[in-house]
Amino acid sequence: MASSNLYSILVILAIFAPSILATDYAVGDDKGWTINFDYQAWAQGKLFYVGDNLVFNYPKGAHTVLKVNGTGFQQCAAPLDSVPLTSGKDVINLATPGRKWYICGVGQHCEVGNQKLVITVLPSSSSSAPSSSPSSWPSATAGPGPSTSAATTVGTRFALIMLLTIGFLWMLMT
Repeated sequence: MASSNLYSILVILAIFAPSILATDYAVGDDKGWTINFDYQAWAQGKLFYVGDNLVFNYPKGAHTVLKVNGTGFQQCAAPLDSVPLTSGKDVINLATPGRKWYICGVGQHCEVGNQKLVITVLPSSSSSAPSSSPSSWPSATAGPGPSTSAATTVGTRFALIMLLTIGFLWMLMT
């Protein structure tokens, strides 16, 4: 009986743990996706993992979100077959590790308004440290350390892991 309970708990944890541990990042925090904002400084100190989400908040019709490659990012140009996100609350799941580039496709928002974001997505929150040093990650300015948002993310993940562990141990004891 105890082994079937243990098996059930492990299956439930395996199904729900990745989504519970995922973090939603509101791009630009309270400023949202807008022009004349330093998104590289915003991303500095944040750790993005596979399974996390980027949430682009902006007034519908005012901006778009386009996923581009490094060249498109530098040139503020999206491939011709790109489909822009336009909902005003666009959610992008970070499904694979590596560099990710996003720009606004409206007018010259990218070129003149600096409305573009580059991040590095790490394999998962449970894996070891990234192979490249943080100094090689993209940044516009060196801040004093992780932002409050990044610290909150770490605290939230820790609390959820602890909650799952306590629940698991309680189920084993009953």
